[in-house]
Amino acid sequence: NGKSLVVYFSVPETDGVDASSGASCVLSDGEVMGNTQYVAAIISEATGSDLFEIKTVHTYPGSHKALIDAAKVETDNKARPKLATHIENLQDYDVVFLGYPIWWDLCPRPVNTFLEKYDFSGKTVIPFATSGGSSIAHSVRQLRKLYPNVIWNDGKLLNGGVAVATEWAKQ
Repeated sequence: NGKSLVVYFSVPETDGVDASSGASCVLSDGEVMGNTQYVAAIISEATGSDLFEIKTVHTYPGSHKALIDAAKVETDNKARPKLATHIENLQDYDVVFLGYPIWWDLCPRPVNTFLEKYDFSGKTVIPFATSGGSSIAHSVRQLRKLYPNVIWNDGKLLNGGVAVATEWAKQ
């Protein structure tokens, strides 16, 4: 019954891949959006939640190969990329939907930076992810292990588009 927030991290691939072919981007009203950004907007609309994008100081590459290589380096180094966006009123929310693409079977490192920057005591966090081939299970197990003080709900992989994301969000 409290206030909810949809937080997401998303990087659309912009290397000329057709957005309708299942790449990590979606073309919506002429705007190229990352899949996770698109799903986050759907969840926000379906639940009446506020929306917040996790952005980093550095820009990730737009091409698929360069992006997965950069993600691998960050994962291997357990990096904590510096954030460019900050939320001032996290205390106002009871429920936080947390969205991210699956990178190397885990959540992207900026999501870890975000989780470590704020106090999630007493909040319910509901993870959701998009992926071209991985499940969300390993990333959620890792999040629960790294952040045991967070009240984690089961995660959901949302690759099915508007109908699937809207139905899940309304549950």
